[in-house]
Amino acid sequence: MADLHFELVTPEKLVRSDDVHMVVVPGTDGDFGVLAGHAPFMSTIRNGDLLIHRTAGGAPERIAIEGGFAEVNDKGLTVLAEKASIEG
Repeated sequence: MADLHFELVTPEKLVRSDDVHMVVVPGTDGDFGVLAGHAPFMSTIRNGDLLIHRTAGGAPERIAIEGGFAEVNDKGLTVLAEKASIEG
């Protein structure tokens, strides 16, 4: 399967722009996973961890985020977060 283009943006900067296998987002109504080819979708997000899977079956990277929106479109996934901090 093709990679998913993922961008994480805060008001201060572009935190991440990368092609990954999957991202799990802490949506307001529950966590949701996004793979390449996902249907268009928009959601508010709650405080929590983005789980970024660079490869299928690989251990996820965690990035703590606070509030914002997530949008999936034909170009990939964009997360617009109020704050983001890379753990580790």
